Amino acid sequence: MKYNPQDIEAKWQKYWAENQTFAADNHSDKPKYYVLDMFPYPSGAGLHVGHPLGYIASDIYARFKRHKGFNVLHPMGYDSFGLPAEQYAIQTGQHPEKTTRENIGRYREQLDKIGFSFDWQREVRTSNPDYYKWTQWIFIQLFNSWYNKTTDKAESICTLIMKFEENGSAGVKAVCDDNATTFTAAEWNVMSKAEQEKILLQYRLTYLAETEVNWCPALGTVLANDEIVNGVSERGGYPVVRKKMTQWSMRISAYAERLLQGLDSIDWTDSLKESQRNWIGKSVGALVKFQVTGYLGDTIADPEDPIIEVFTTRPDTIFGVSFLTLAPEHPLVQQITTDEQRDAVNAYIDATAKRSERDRMADVKTISGVFTGAYAAHPLSGLPVPIWIGDYVLAGYGTGAVMAVPAGDQRDYDFAKHFHLPIENIFDGIDISEKANDSKDNVKLKNSDFLNGLDYKSATKKVIEALEEVKMGTGKTNYRLRDAVFSRQRYWGEPFPVYYKDGMPQMIDVQHLPIRLPEVEKYLPTEDGAPPLGNAPVWAWDTVNNEVVSNDKIDNLDVFPLELNTMPGWAGSSWYWLRYMDAQNEDKFVSPEAEQYWQNVDLYIGGSEHATGHLLYSRFWNKFLYDRGLVHFEEPFKKLINQGMILGTSAIAYRISGTNQYVSKNLKKDYQVEDIRVDVNLVNASDEVDIDKLRDWIPEFKNAEFILENGRYFVGREVEKMSKRWYNVVNPDDICNEYGADTLRLYEMFLGPLEQYKPWNTAGITGVFGFLKKLWRLYFDDNGLIVTSNPASKDALKSLHKTIKKVQEDIEGFSFNTSVSQFMICVNELSAMNCHERAVLEPLAVIISPYAPHIAEELWHRLGHEGSVSNIPFPKFNPEFLVESSKEYPVSLNGKTKFFIELPLDLTKEQIEEIILKDDRTTQMLDGNAPKKVIVVPGKIINLVP
Repeated sequence: MKYNPQDIEAKWQKYWAENQTFAADNHSDKPKYYVLDMFPYPSGAGLHVGHPLGYIASDIYARFKRHKGFNVLHPMGYDSFGLPAEQYAIQTGQHPEKTTRENIGRYREQLDKIGFSFDWQREVRTSNPDYYKWTQWIFIQLFNSWYNKTTDKAESICTLIMKFEENGSAGVKAVCDDNATTFTAAEWNVMSKAEQEKILLQYRLTYLAETEVNWCPALGTVLANDEIVNGVSERGGYPVVRKKMTQWSMRISAYAERLLQGLDSIDWTDSLKESQRNWIGKSVGALVKFQVTGYLGDTIADPEDPIIEVFTTRPDTIFGVSFLTLAPEHPLVQQITTDEQRDAVNAYIDATAKRSERDRMADVKTISGVFTGAYAAHPLSGLPVPIWIGDYVLAGYGTGAVMAVPAGDQRDYDFAKHFHLPIENIFDGIDISEKANDSKDNVKLKNSDFLNGLDYKSATKKVIEALEEVKMGTGKTNYRLRDAVFSRQRYWGEPFPVYYKDGMPQMIDVQHLPIRLPEVEKYLPTEDGAPPLGNAPVWAWDTVNNEVVSNDKIDNLDVFPLELNTMPGWAGSSWYWLRYMDAQNEDKFVSPEAEQYWQNVDLYIGGSEHATGHLLYSRFWNKFLYDRGLVHFEEPFKKLINQGMILGTSAIAYRISGTNQYVSKNLKKDYQVEDIRVDVNLVNASDEVDIDKLRDWIPEFKNAEFILENGRYFVGREVEKMSKRWYNVVNPDDICNEYGADTLRLYEMFLGPLEQYKPWNTAGITGVFGFLKKLWRLYFDDNGLIVTSNPASKDALKSLHKTIKKVQEDIEGFSFNTSVSQFMICVNELSAMNCHERAVLEPLAVIISPYAPHIAEELWHRLGHEGSVSNIPFPKFNPEFLVESSKEYPVSLNGKTKFFIELPLDLTKEQIEEIILKDDRTTQMLDGNAPKKVIVVPGKIINLVP
């Protein structure tokens, strides 16, 4: 009876679907365990073999937990809004919903083929109205909330309004705009509704504000920093510029400290936590005010002159300030720039707008800047300080201005040297040309009578006290984390549940959600630059009938324009783990019962590229929902593992430069060649390409000439990211069709540790397939089942229990690759013993089932059992089977091993010596003579000295 994976796998996948084998129960007496994968964006290309790596690992763990008696929630869904579908719609005219639905169908087919134990009853798609209804609902909750610093949590905006009504803004400690309006209770109570709403926008957790954004004209939308690579859009490679736009933003900065502190309570890798700490960027120092004075020599500040605020972590170096640098986008730049410098400043601003923030942050070598012509008064000395602009300062970080201390900072030093600005040595005994950025704890200050001889801590304290006394600064803790821009000028995203009355945003009542995406003729921005929703003819809100109506009905009395922007891609992914708990609930985003049962995710597996995007935003949203009493846990993900990447092995042909000739790999040294990647599916395991197929592949090779070696053309190989771009993608369907899904699952785990990067080599998969066939032969011969009920041998039970122990430890330690090795060792040992005993082979089918579930189900069924193997208890390790009762001793003559002898371990030294001396091999070795000495170490060695 042969092992036929295709028939077996189709059979059991059908069984699982029909019987809902992996459906989780929200009302179980079993302990819960929640396993989650970062859900995929369903691209048109489908899955390649690198994509399932994390899914296989999580599936093994989920299946193992079921065997251990847990009620396991292991769901899957799709992050199905996004720019790629919209760009495809622009190119082809197909509605993004259609292409997204088709892509999801393709993904589902592939996922099912690999045999994942997902609870498909809980599938979510972020682009479905029944899902984004609740994304819109959460947005409204954020809009109707503020952050109370006194209670250190988000609260209903109603509590803030009550404070305003009773005491005005006095005494309100809130996270709000820096320029928030101050007023009395009497002033608040006589304000119009519109005036009050304008003030409340300064406090709400989601708010409208003019923000510097990454604008991509070619795509017609704002891009996040992680959507930009080398100054151009990741998708399409289009130029990106910095631009001010009125955008919805999320006040994630309110949670900066809690996001930091929460890292101490979760089981994440140190590197991942450090990424978040660096992104949040907590720093302690002082906020210093420099008042603009105008021209050199005018050091008497006018109270009406503008103030430049600077945050510094080194207030002790304030007497080393020799210039200020503002971000080119700083709001005061145009106001303070002199007429003589205006052209140069404007030209520099235009040039800077073409560089992304990421490029500006990464560029540490280029020195550029322009003098504004203006000066500011030093807050303590009163001396004039020139004001420059430079693109290494970012408007969104800190205050958008830095006080430059060339003696203490390398970049400031380089800037000062380049533009011939003064450099004041304020440190005792330091060569500032070589030792800028020296440790603050190892130096003493000099050159200032005010701080002379003080160390860092003493000087810092004294400076802050002096600044506070003259009302030109204060001690402050700052965070690099900025509020998150939440608007996108796209069609294919969640519509905002917002309409505008008198220019102010109004929330649509939750009972009328979802606000569905309208139909549009074009997915591009309108001719006047409005987002794509500006093309929708039916996109206005009727407040009387509470419905979306035609735009021609807008009268700004009862019918008002709707928001034209859509939410970003991370909106739907910032809470999806909660929806999985109660995916069919039409009345709540998650019921209290389901949320309190499942609580946070026990194991989350996904890519490290989401460390400072998705993982920060989702922690922020979860903490907000916790503050408002909507969930009962503050951190969403207890344990998180970043899987590594499976790399492709590209195939490279060598084109002789300037020709259409291609030379085989081992002949290329004689030519000047260019590397041309070709489809790996045209190359065999010996790196030989099929030339006929290559000619038919793309026109470039149709009439090419090939210079062969021994009549064959060989390609080179290079390990790199698996990508359609490099033609090195391997389709998992092909592997499943030829070798079976169990082979694919085992091979991906066998490649190496989960967290590491590892290259794919299809040639290596045959060994894993051979292992499964060998496993099958323990149970079957050509005539059928050969499993007996005979007692198992001691050695077979030892091999089994050694495997039970190893596999359980490996799964619990996420060391899946070593489990596969142990399975191979065990099967080899049992095959050598000719083991066919049920007492060994039944538990073996259970322990291998998390890795190779289809063959395990078939073996379990053929052994006479009903139902699925997936809920059978994991076999218990019995250490007694690993206890050795005998030992094979090496018998040595003067330390050189001569022969081996098997002896019981409970023998005494004297008994061992007696047996050895009577052995014929000993007599022959000593020529009949008695040894001078016999050395016996029980359980280890026997050595004879003649």
